[in-house]
Parts: sequence; structure tokens; C-alpha cells
Amino acid sequence: AERRRSKREPDKNITMANFGELVLVLGEHHIPSRTSNIPEKFQKMLVPNKMQHILCTGNIGCKREYEKLRELAPNVHVVSGDYEYNSAWSTSAIHNSTNSKPAASTIASSIFPETKVIQVGEFRIGLINGYQIIPHNHMTLASMRRKLDVDILITGHTHKNEIVEHDGCWHINPGSITGAYSPSATSFDNSPSFVLLAVQGPKVVCYMYELINGEVEVSKTEFSKTESLLSKMPLF
Repeated sequence: AERRRSKREPDKNITMANFGELVLVLGEHHIPSRTSNIPEKFQKMLVPNKMQHILCTGNIGCKREYEKLRELAPNVHVVSGDYEYNSAWSTSAIHNSTNSKPAASTIASSIFPETKVIQVGEFRIGLINGYQIIPHNHMTLASMRRKLDVDILITGHTHKNEIVEHDGCWHINPGSITGAYSPSATSFDNSPSFVLLAVQGPKVVCYMYELINGEVEVSKTEFSKTESLLSKMPLF
């Protein structure tokens, strides 16, 4: 898969009619516990009714941010993160120190499921935060991908964006939409990022949007399900 990077100004016309189904992939907001808002340049790009689906890796932070996602697209899918909000968490713990992990009972009572599988075009897309996957590497991610029986596995947790082709399938991490820090990261300097998937039948174009030094940079990767199936076939 080829990946190209370029700069672009925020554009409200983030979609075009011939792009097929558009899937916004984002997560790790941590609002308001670690940051106050999604960067303004990203906010200007995320216009209601431009995307058909939203896939969120969790850790939104508060109900209001969840409601904002529901205003953007008709189909919103969210999985539970390890710092997820619910009625108990949002009222009693969200303002506590961000260096301490929530209690196991808090995670267990999340309002969102642990995993989801969504069909878009000819692709089965699996969604999981990823805090459950230990150790967190592409071998263990591949194991989860096979368990969910999906073509594309989307995870969060690390706050580091990544697009990796593995064994003829894709592992995608949109990073953190706000650039919120991760206690498990080696550096607290995370660039805000999100992903936009344009799905047309057996083909998908993946756009990674990153805010670097105040400028929105975009990298593009293309993936064909036909090519991925051929890569799995034995040579003899």
C-alpha cells in the first residue's frame, strides 16, 4: 500500500459524491479530564451529514462529546475505553487525578460495548479500544482481528496514529483526536489526529489527518480487498 503525505487547509467540503461511503474514525478525546476541546482546525472540517458512519475507539470523556458525535453522522459506533465515562464515573471520578487508573468496576459499567463489528461496503470492520490486548503489538492485534473475523481492525489506546497492512488485512489506529497524552506513552507530545475512510465496494482509501505545528497534514493509503485475498493465497 502506498502512503503519501501533503499539507492542506481545513476544508468544510471534506467529502465528495464519488468517494463512496465515508467513515470517520477517531477517539481518545479525554475531554475534559486531559484537554478542553478538539482542535479548532479539526472542528471546522467535521461537518454534519458529510460522513455516513463514525467509529470511535472510546475514552470520549463526557456525554456532551458523545452527543456531538451523534450530530455528525446517522450511524455512530463507540466502544468502551479504559477511562470511559458513565453515570457513576462522570459524576464522581472524572475530575480526579488523571494519573490514576479507574477502578475495574468503573470500566465494567461502561455504557459502551467492548467490541463492535460493522459492515461497510465489502469490508467487515472490527472496533476495539485495545487496552484489553496485552501485549499490544501487531501479533496480538492480528489474533483479535481473526477472533472478530474482520478485514480491518481499528484500535485506539496508544494515542499514536498508525496504518499497518498485516497478513493481507489492515490495522488502523487513528490516534487521539485532541492530542491528549497517554500515561503509557514514552512521550507526552502527541499530535492530534483522525482517520477518514472512503469505502467503495472492495476498495478503501484511508486518509490520515494530523495537526503538526499548527498545520493540517494528510497522508493517503489505498487498499483493495481483492489484493489482500491474493496475498493470503499460497504460492504452491
